[in-house]
Amino acid sequence: KGPPRTGCTACGSCMTGCRIGAKNTLDRNYLHLAELLGTTIHADTEATAIRPIEGGFSVETTGPEGKRVFRAAKVVVAGGVLGTNALLLKMKADPKGLPDLSDRLGDGVRTNSESLIGVVTDGSRNLSRGVAIGSILHTDDVSHIEPCRYGSGSGLFRLLVLPHAPGARLRDRLVSSVRSAVASPRRLWKALTVPDWSAATSILLYMRAAEGTLRFRLGRSGLQTTLADGEPPTASLPEASALAERVAEKLDGFVMSMFTETLADIPTTAHILGGACIGATAAEGVIGPDHQVHGYPGLYVCDGSAMSANPGVNPSLTITAMAERAMAAVPEATRPW
Repeated sequence: KGPPRTGCTACGSCMTGCRIGAKNTLDRNYLHLAELLGTTIHADTEATAIRPIEGGFSVETTGPEGKRVFRAAKVVVAGGVLGTNALLLKMKADPKGLPDLSDRLGDGVRTNSESLIGVVTDGSRNLSRGVAIGSILHTDDVSHIEPCRYGSGSGLFRLLVLPHAPGARLRDRLVSSVRSAVASPRRLWKALTVPDWSAATSILLYMRAAEGTLRFRLGRSGLQTTLADGEPPTASLPEASALAERVAEKLDGFVMSMFTETLADIPTTAHILGGACIGATAAEGVIGPDHQVHGYPGLYVCDGSAMSANPGVNPSLTITAMAERAMAAVPEATRPW
């Protein structure tokens, strides 16, 4: 029932944006099928407020059509972790919004305990050819690593990386960074000057199912992050660093990571999770097992905000399964579709 697709050309641009229509993106599955069932999609429109009204909720939006207000008996919030948490925290602080939201809102934020490390080569081999993620290595019971790629020409990250230098203290990281540069000046020079950065780079995504959480709170400039329970997320993961060095030896490349990791030991994550986690009661979580918001029947959260643990692998299918389960649990007699 989906629209026509083209075949994969192995260009490697799956994550940076499939340019030929081969990727199974939302506009080619869920959104396409929803439109066939009569759903109207308002693109480039942001929900700015959700307010309870008699028989349901009003949703205030802004976008190309100007400011609008939609009304519905049931509302599903699926703005991604950052979007969902920002909107719900704003509504909790608004007496006319959703002031009875659980005090656990913003808690249990996780990073999938990740580390992103790049091995940059001299460009003699085109590493951008293939699907973006094609394999995974289980290094132990809770850890996994995936080699990833970006399509040719997607080299913005070269402006944001420094020599990989793990360590708890800034001084140690700076010394390690200088030491690696001195030890491999040829590799570093080629990594810095290679014409097509993405075609010359293998990105290693290291993920763990280890615990450790952050907390979102609403500040003057938007979401603010503080440390919470468990071991704080760190960019210094010895196994990830060791594996990256081994890959660099195989590829004759140089190991680099985001400047925030080298300078501040702040890890980079591709999979931010949590903040509106599941709990049996409002004292334990923001939503119930059916993804319905405690205290606001008919309001649902169906995105990564609902995840209550680090899966240690790509969470997209887990999020999909949870969302489909939540929608399947809506009583047929009350379904608006």
